[in-house]
Amino acid sequence: MSNFEQFYSDFYQSNYTIDNQEEGYSSYRSNENLYGSEKSPLGDQPQADTFIPSEMHLSSQSYYTGQILQPTYSPNTLSYIGYGDSFDDEPPLLEELGINFDHIWQKTLTVLNPMKPADGSIMNETDLTGPIVFCLALGATLLLAGKVHFSYVYGMSAIGCLAMYMLLNLMSNTGVSHGCVASVLGYCLLPIVILSGSAVVFSLQGTLGTLLALLVVGWCSLSASKIFTSALAMEGQQLLIAYPCALLYGLFALLTVF
Repeated sequence: MSNFEQFYSDFYQSNYTIDNQEEGYSSYRSNENLYGSEKSPLGDQPQADTFIPSEMHLSSQSYYTGQILQPTYSPNTLSYIGYGDSFDDEPPLLEELGINFDHIWQKTLTVLNPMKPADGSIMNETDLTGPIVFCLALGATLLLAGKVHFSYVYGMSAIGCLAMYMLLNLMSNTGVSHGCVASVLGYCLLPIVILSGSAVVFSLQGTLGTLLALLVVGWCSLSASKIFTSALAMEGQQLLIAYPCALLYGLFALLTVF
């Protein structure tokens, strides 16, 4: 054990003493006073070799007075000032879709009153809002009467519009569009819708129902021929136009009665 203690003391033996520590500390203080007493020829500014904190750099510089992330205007950049296509300048949605309730109401009144003169400028429009509504109403009233004839309504409407389009283009000098023909024939379907609605309340299979169906077919064909005559400037040819219209509306009347 004595040999181990002597080895332990010899291994950790050091020449460092407290006197040497005090001497080193006093030499460090003297060097600090020496460098602190020296001044640079430029005054109080620190030397180039010394460390300068970043806060001192910021305080010595002038502050930037501009706005960050807001570049100045140049002719090469796009400018949206005065852009007119805003939401306030856009037309209404119904006008973009071509839906005019005033014209729809005027066309409906023209069909309901066969003796009223038709406005050719309004009737020459390709408005299909009313015809689609009347076709759906006819199919719905037939469904209420226990007749599922939606396919017949749409099929006969498409074939009838195509046949009338070809016939009117052969008869008129100016020509007519397919949308105008579909619009007029669809609006004039309104009396058939009224007849189909009455078939829900009472049966039309009888003398009274047959007479009522003939009256409604004449009403539809007279309104359609009047509108085509005024829109296409076909004076004196109303009876020639009313005959094929009566054949078309007679098919819808047969669906309603039987």
